[in-house]
Amino acid sequence: MTPPRVLAVAGSDSCAGAGLQADLKTLASLGCYGMTAVTAVTAQNTRGVSRVMPVTPDMVRAQMEAVLEDIGADAVKIGMLGSPENAEAVGEILGSLKGVPVVLDPVMAAQSGDGLNAEETPRALLTHVMPRVTVMTPNIPEAEKLTGLVVASLDGMEAAARRLVAMGCSNVLLKGGHFGGHDCPDLLFEGETGQLTRFAAPRIETRNDHGTGCTLASALAAYLARGLSLCEAARQAKTYISGALQGAVSQQLGSGHGPLAHFHSGLL
Repeated sequence: MTPPRVLAVAGSDSCAGAGLQADLKTLASLGCYGMTAVTAVTAQNTRGVSRVMPVTPDMVRAQMEAVLEDIGADAVKIGMLGSPENAEAVGEILGSLKGVPVVLDPVMAAQSGDGLNAEETPRALLTHVMPRVTVMTPNIPEAEKLTGLVVASLDGMEAAARRLVAMGCSNVLLKGGHFGGHDCPDLLFEGETGQLTRFAAPRIETRNDHGTGCTLASALAAYLARGLSLCEAARQAKTYISGALQGAVSQQLGSGHGPLAHFHSGLL
């Protein structure tokens, strides 16, 4: 039997809480076969990022082509790209894929606040990658940077999601974890139908939230690879991330933002 195959295109995290390492843990925990294309190498730990070295676009393209022409993919997850040139290269490959769902996590900063992409990369994402993905998963600061809007309410989340679709994204899962309050509200806006679906989960008080965005996007890609609808995949990914956060509450790894518990119980 062939397991669901997911290609993760992202940067490497040396402390393994985010990036490709988090992607592979998430995909494995959800019964998928994960593959990788490394876009950048980072030196980081739970306290922050000290160095970022992007991989050349030719090498990013070669990794993707090597995997896709041999093993293939049932879904693709895009994370940190590191440079505008890498965004262009990834966009070219995505343009050749037909019928494969693609999840884009527009990573701009680590949980510590450290930048992970060249300054010009967000514009390249909008031009070369966003029009070719199935769903984008920005958090509030990322949505504000991409749209130019201030998102300070649930209505603001809807306005930002609609703006991103108007800018060329097919569907948007906007994460509301940066809001204060007891709940973490997410909003799925499906561009073709105009359907709005809100997901909420109790806020989990923990310092172990390193790689939350990477993990959610990978879980979403995993559920899409398993054949779920976008709405149900988003719902299941929300449940998965809550479990991974809750499972890591008492975990002691590092002195900053620790990693999630990717292999918590009740995954499938």
